[in-house]
Amino acid sequence: MGGGKGRAIGRSVGGMALLAVLLGVLLLCLPGGRSDAAPAARTYVGVASCAGSTCHGRMEGDGKVVRQDELMRWQEPSTPGGAHSRAFAVLNGRRGQQIAATLGLGDAASAPACLGCHSTPAGVRGARFLAQDGVGCEACHSAASGWIASHYAVGASHAANVAAGMTPLDRPQARASVCLDCHFGSGREGQFVDHRIMAAGHPRISFELDLFSSMQAHHDEDADYAQRKGRTDSLKLWAVGQAMAVERALTLYAGAKGTEGAFPEFYFFDCQSCHRRIYDQAERSKTWETNPGRPIPAGMPPFNDENMIMLSAAARVAAPGLAVRFDADSRAFHAAIARDRTAAVAAAGRLAGSARALADAFAAGGPGGGMQGDMAFAIVREIAGSAISARFTDYEGSVQAVMAVDTLLNGMVKSGRVTVGAAAGIRAEVNRAYAAVKEPNAYRPAEFRSALGSAARSIGALQ
Repeated sequence: MGGGKGRAIGRSVGGMALLAVLLGVLLLCLPGGRSDAAPAARTYVGVASCAGSTCHGRMEGDGKVVRQDELMRWQEPSTPGGAHSRAFAVLNGRRGQQIAATLGLGDAASAPACLGCHSTPAGVRGARFLAQDGVGCEACHSAASGWIASHYAVGASHAANVAAGMTPLDRPQARASVCLDCHFGSGREGQFVDHRIMAAGHPRISFELDLFSSMQAHHDEDADYAQRKGRTDSLKLWAVGQAMAVERALTLYAGAKGTEGAFPEFYFFDCQSCHRRIYDQAERSKTWETNPGRPIPAGMPPFNDENMIMLSAAARVAAPGLAVRFDADSRAFHAAIARDRTAAVAAAGRLAGSARALADAFAAGGPGGGMQGDMAFAIVREIAGSAISARFTDYEGSVQAVMAVDTLLNGMVKSGRVTVGAAAGIRAEVNRAYAAVKEPNAYRPAEFRSALGSAARSIGALQ
């Protein structure tokens, strides 16, 4: 562990109201695993193994290298920062038990379908490991038996810890892979919230890597942290997260999880495209808009493309050569869904490849894809520009867009490109965009696009 001061300025009032809704996901579906299984020889030693007062269990963050109060922050009962420690407890709550009963899972607190994300998904368990600890240290940092005794030794390095099995969460792609396992889904047991689980009462899944990372930062990003791991680049983290979310969604869709009996797995589709008010009256009431990014027939449920839209905006600025390929593959994928599953699976594979290429380009830095300079301003302009904003016809994509604008603005403050005072001065504009997506049933695409455009222009004026 080490340093990150979190957000340089506070979230807006409207933004926090929306995030309170999205945190239902953070409390009921939390990052608990990784895409590749940990080696069988490694043992999960449990949260108690990290809790000594000379390690991460102090009551005050006054350590010289790391804060050493990380467990207290992890256990904070009233903030998003403590959500991981509360993950197991919610299974015993009324909603958790109702979901398990509806699905015939028995006790939610012992159901594998729940424990894959509501507890650390451990293989080999040490004597101090407790499932009821919720999503503990090793859920993100990996099984600790190989590195717990050496990671604090004199002369220990982050590279040596990684070589001993610690997950390199300072690398955007590694972090995204870990978080996505539960904040989107994986192929492992208990790490996929399908449509049946959502129908039983589980919150809708939503993911934004930089935002979720800031809410779970239990460290200070000080000089020591920067020396060991480098400074966090919020723009890069956001962009890589968008790319890997697209890849994960398409990979799962193309696999066994893509269907449920004779039906497609509806989890992958845009919820509000079906869950709208139904009208039966003399005059028709049109509840959908033509979307230029989706060449599909009117009335067909669309694949949830919230991350695709954001990734397209980032690619146009940071990797324009790849952007053309990604946009073409995206349109081809939507069109293939309108034909048959065989065509859709093939198109999903091509689009996933394009998303992987963008993740690599964003993470690499340098010409042709690195996240540099004032790119955040340009990406905000793209998000609110005519080519991208025309695709905000549905609620989920619009939620992702306003989170992106807020995240990018905070990244500008952290990087010193915008002052705290200047950013605070345009909070009302960002709040208006948040207010436009506060309630799904009250969502109005045109009003949202207007609010987002206003916020983007105010941000652009700060450049």
